[in-house]
Amino acid sequence: MATAAHWIAGARVRTLPAAVAPVVVGTAVAVYDDHGVWWKALLAAVVSLALQIGVNYANDYSDGIRGTDDARVGPLRLVGSGLATPAAVKRAAFLSFGVAGVAGLVLAATTSWWLVLVGALSVLAAWYYTGGSKPYGYLGLGEVMVFVFFGLVAVVGTTWVQTESWGTPGWASVAAGVGVGALACAILVANNLRDIPTDRVAGKMTLAVRLGDRRTRGFYALLVALSGVAVVVLAVLTTWWALLGLGFLVPAVAAARVVLGGAQGPALIPVLQRTGIAELVWAVLAGVGLVLG
Repeated sequence: MATAAHWIAGARVRTLPAAVAPVVVGTAVAVYDDHGVWWKALLAAVVSLALQIGVNYANDYSDGIRGTDDARVGPLRLVGSGLATPAAVKRAAFLSFGVAGVAGLVLAATTSWWLVLVGALSVLAAWYYTGGSKPYGYLGLGEVMVFVFFGLVAVVGTTWVQTESWGTPGWASVAAGVGVGALACAILVANNLRDIPTDRVAGKMTLAVRLGDRRTRGFYALLVALSGVAVVVLAVLTTWWALLGLGFLVPAVAAARVVLGGAQGPALIPVLQRTGIAELVWAVLAGVGLVLG
């Protein structure tokens, strides 16, 4: 039970902020445009959460069978620890993708069928991050996937299924997508920074491995700064109330100090939690500002 709880706690750091934040702020943009549709927002949340859970299981399965997690420093993995069989974790991944697919089909049927293509690309990106014969996560492209699919696509998609228009809400959702996407990337960067020694040995050439320790720390700080700029751009496009989103700097700056202070290994695990909190705070406070505006 203790090991299972450990795995769940570790997965929650990656799952909840990245799943909830895009839907919260994407819906807030739609509400600002007087086009909020709550049942569509709930369906978007189901899609986002199911995809995130699926990614976690898929990564656990693929890294586990490759042996990448044999000397893992961070939160426990199910396959790598032997807590669950690879087949069971793989089934859980595809079940999660199936839930996301069903919810996505309902959204597509009530808006536009081209969303089916977006959903299919999202599932493929989730699986081939560490799955397949040539996973792109092992080539240093994981941050690109996170920024695009759990930032831009998630936020813009949430807004669009409710407004079904571009204009101001479209560009505002892009700014919001950049903000939460950069922080979602920062979570991955901190995770990969911690794992540089073991990933290098395992042949997992993440962006952190390619950049090296010092430049990866600078990249983390750059992502936090980009999130701050995105709040300002969102406020310019909508309402100055959106500047409430700058409250994310409280947990984000605390995390950045740890990263820039040279923390190594397990000392970086709290950074994942603080960055996840920063992402959620960004979305909630900016969203509140949009609703007030």
